[in-house]
Parts: sequence; C-alpha cells; structure tokens
Amino acid sequence: MLDNAEPVAFIPSQNLARSRRFYEQTLGLALAGEDSFAVVFRIGGITLRVTNVSNVKDFKPHSFTALGWHVPDATLAVQELTNRGIVFERFPGIEQDSLGIWSAPSGSKVAWFKDPEGNILSISQS
Repeated sequence: MLDNAEPVAFIPSQNLARSRRFYEQTLGLALAGEDSFAVVFRIGGITLRVTNVSNVKDFKPHSFTALGWHVPDATLAVQELTNRGIVFERFPGIEQDSLGIWSAPSGSKVAWFKDPEGNILSISQS
C-alpha cells in the first residue's frame, strides 16, 4: 500500500515567515501553499511541509541530517549555494575539503548546511 504512495517530508520551524524566505528565496524552492500550520513546497515530486512548531516548548532541532538532496555535482551545488549565502558545516573527525565536502569511502560526496531553525540539511552526489 505505502510502497506506491507519495511521501511527504516534514521540517520543523519556529518562525514560518523566516523559513519561507529561506526555502523559497535562498534555496529556490517553489511554494505550493501556506497556512498557519505550515509552508508547503513541491520538491523532486514530493511535498515538503515546513511545519509550525512555535508552540513546542524547548524545541531543539535534531543533531543529524533531517533532509537532503541528491545532486549531479556536489562541488557545483556547494559553490552555487555558497553564492546564495549558505554556510556549510564542518564536523570534527570528518575529513572535508576546502568547500566542506566529505568524500565517503564509497565515493559519494556529501556536504551539510543548516536552515534558519538549525535543521541540518545536506546535498550528496553518488
């Protein structure tokens, strides 16, 4: 049943207006809708709901990747996002190149960045 259903991704936000600006203007995602509960985007054939959690006491974003995108060229994606103001994360114990890209033993390349709420996002190239 669910193997054929379209997935929906959720990202928490304490400030929907700020998150909308980031996802729409900085990342360039197409807005699909908005209400007091969420800002909704369509990405890669799925729905992304940036969900209002302003009433969650002691909200803290996860300390791991919440959402990622497969890209054809990690270096090009990092350079483009850097030009849009994105700062890529550096993690102790992970060897990353000058752009912040980690090369996995499999040959995949991954780089991480945060949204305004501190949610960890990533781009990866297989």
